[in-house]
Amino acid sequence: MTSPDLQTWPASDGSHRRSEVSAVVGSGDADWDRAAREVLRWRVKTASGFAVEPAGPVSLGGLATVTVRVFGVAIVEPVQVTAVIEKPDWVGFSYKTLPGHPVSGEEAFIVHRDGEEVRLTIRSLTRAAPQQPWRALYPVLLVAQLIVRRRYLRALRRETL
Repeated sequence: MTSPDLQTWPASDGSHRRSEVSAVVGSGDADWDRAAREVLRWRVKTASGFAVEPAGPVSLGGLATVTVRVFGVAIVEPVQVTAVIEKPDWVGFSYKTLPGHPVSGEEAFIVHRDGEEVRLTIRSLTRAAPQQPWRALYPVLLVAQLIVRRRYLRALRRETL
């Protein structure tokens, strides 16, 4: 659904709220090597305050539990990796949410080169989860997504940028 293998993301059917954001995370070969390696090890999530189990690289079909603590409450987000992309100038992965996740949908994290620039692009398709209390909290979760996306875009930045 989020097509992490494609440079241009085709239109979706409108059943989900769609987002695509991008930011420069570095420049040159060293930043490319670092960001490409880190994105495939869940660094976008872990550097944004989430814990991911199992730790280690993403793997196609792999199941993971992403957890974040908000006001002392652990929010558990079960996911499954749906794609892993490793091309010379395009690396990333996507996952779909599983039952129990606060929202329903898919998210992709893509590191790519644009000349010397190294960019992180995040694509997501989101709709309300079918279960309560998450369904009722969906408007609040959309605001939380905006905040978290900003964290994601900073997660792989070279510190001196």
